[in-house]
Amino acid sequence: MNKSELIERLAQRCDLGQLQSEEIVNLIVDHMRKSLTSGGRIEIRGFGSFVVKDYKPYQGRNPKTGEKIQVAAKRLPQFKVGKELKERLNQGLGGI
Repeated sequence: MNKSELIERLAQRCDLGQLQSEEIVNLIVDHMRKSLTSGGRIEIRGFGSFVVKDYKPYQGRNPKTGEKIQVAAKRLPQFKVGKELKERLNQGLGGI
């Protein structure tokens, strides 16, 4: 599912117009983005949580040339699946 499909489903399910649904989805995504940007954490019970992990700078290697390069420090979002979602995904798989 992508963002436009989510907007369509919201519009259909809640009997809203396309523009209203788009505003709602954009509002939620913007607030999530702001929370992560400011170092916050997002937790959606039954689904999962998003956190920002800080990575230190390190020395890497260009795979084409083999040349050593310095990789800058960075921050990346990480998603951890919630227990309920994990159980629903694995339901009926017999422990595979």
